[in-house]
Amino acid sequence: MGLPQIKLSRIDLEWVHVLSEGWASPITGFMRESEFLQTLHFNSLRLGDGSVVNMSLPIVLDIDDSQKNRISGSTAVALIDSADNPVAILNNIEIYKHNKEERIARTWGTTAPGLPYVEEAIASAGDWLIGGDLEVIEPIKYHDGLDHYRLSPSALRAEFEKRNADAVFAFQLRNPVHNGHALLMTDTRRRLLEMGYKNPVLLLHPLGGFTKADDVPLSWRMKQHQKVLEDGVLDPENTVVSIFPSPMHYAGPTEVQWHAKARINAGANFYIVGRDPAGMSHPVEKRDLYDADHGKKVLSMAPGLERLNILPFKVAAYDKTQQKMEFFDPSRPQDFLFISGTKMRTLAKNRENPPDGFMCPGGWEVLVEYYDSLAANDSGRVPEPIPA
Repeated sequence: MGLPQIKLSRIDLEWVHVLSEGWASPITGFMRESEFLQTLHFNSLRLGDGSVVNMSLPIVLDIDDSQKNRISGSTAVALIDSADNPVAILNNIEIYKHNKEERIARTWGTTAPGLPYVEEAIASAGDWLIGGDLEVIEPIKYHDGLDHYRLSPSALRAEFEKRNADAVFAFQLRNPVHNGHALLMTDTRRRLLEMGYKNPVLLLHPLGGFTKADDVPLSWRMKQHQKVLEDGVLDPENTVVSIFPSPMHYAGPTEVQWHAKARINAGANFYIVGRDPAGMSHPVEKRDLYDADHGKKVLSMAPGLERLNILPFKVAAYDKTQQKMEFFDPSRPQDFLFISGTKMRTLAKNRENPPDGFMCPGGWEVLVEYYDSLAANDSGRVPEPIPA
């Protein structure tokens, strides 16, 4: 190709995927310095016509001193994958300083050690960033059996039009779907029908990029989501399941703006948001990193998201009197059981069943099978079959 080359990490490749399909539109490549600074300081970009679009996360590519010296004098670079295959060309490049501490502090609101994305993608990153216009050679594929789920924004918009959707409501998740999630989604559709819409369609949109080590891997989550549809917990007729290719930052109110903005580009006009979206436990202290209500409050005020209708939802919990997931009733708190993600994982690891009505049986079997496979890998044994 004759151009200086930059080898992409897995996360870099995921960002190339995001950029190439238009999830971050109107951005056309890795950010130049002016876009980077606006994102860090304003969570938005001002366009040439004076309008403002939301952009809360930096989408950047780092390089080290030796790469910077090798690129010197070039106006374009080739981006290659881990197998040295050319993926894209970055044209009209601009190289600028990568102030990692400022980036971390402004994105996460802390520089505490142990932030998953920081440890994976920033801590050992180069001291320079390179921006430019991205020209992808071929569509990004992962050849993992899931590429048919990875619909681009334009493909999703076409699918919604094919289904004659007059409203599209998006649900972002990175965990297995339990009946509390399903309650939120089906109740949202009910509310939209009451508002006068004739055919609201759900975009069930699990995150498919980088996640932290203790999250359930994408392949298992997609298998579990499919069981949820097969068991009739969600209606396939008005549900589109697709993978959102973005890496996960766990950056709370900052990141939830990115999640919402990207779904606008895919045709969504309603976005479901609940407690502590994109949040996590503080990596050092025993508390949540973010205020649980700030995500939905920020979304309702964020510049550039005015076209998106934010749908805050009530907290769902297991109602022991009804033996199913219901919206929490503060007048009778003793009747409700909150099953945390930690508790759910512990039950699945121990092959214990959750209360009836917490998750559809087929979906729970997938979760148990996943944790069984982990135990088998650790011990070298063959996993036992799941009872029918």
